[in-house]
Amino acid sequence: MVENVYVGNAAVDAAGDLGWLLGHFKPVGDIRHSDDVEIKWGVHPRGDRRARWATEEKRTALLVLISGRFHVELPGLDVVLTEQGDYIVWGHGVDHSWYAEEESVVMTVRWPSIPGYAIPAD
Repeated sequence: MVENVYVGNAAVDAAGDLGWLLGHFKPVGDIRHSDDVEIKWGVHPRGDRRARWATEEKRTALLVLISGRFHVELPGLDVVLTEQGDYIVWGHGVDHSWYAEEESVVMTVRWPSIPGYAIPAD
């Protein structure tokens, strides 16, 4: 076995951790633990919507559409990703939310990886 290597499947691994593949929330010592970056494989059924807006953002994010039709909502702007590979980047201080107009798969990369942004379960 090769050390410091992890081979997986995004759909399988993401299902066990709310979509997150890499970030501060993975156990220390796991190659997928990082304080520098977070990566999410988001599988969203039609009509799925973020429970509430993310505010006071301290990270930069890149969201890439893999499949479907996906909206990223920013203050005063609704960006619709429609073609595979469409993407959006937003930075520090930009509040955001999202919803899946169609069943969608997106990959999100955020940096740095900062605890405290999870939406509490209701």
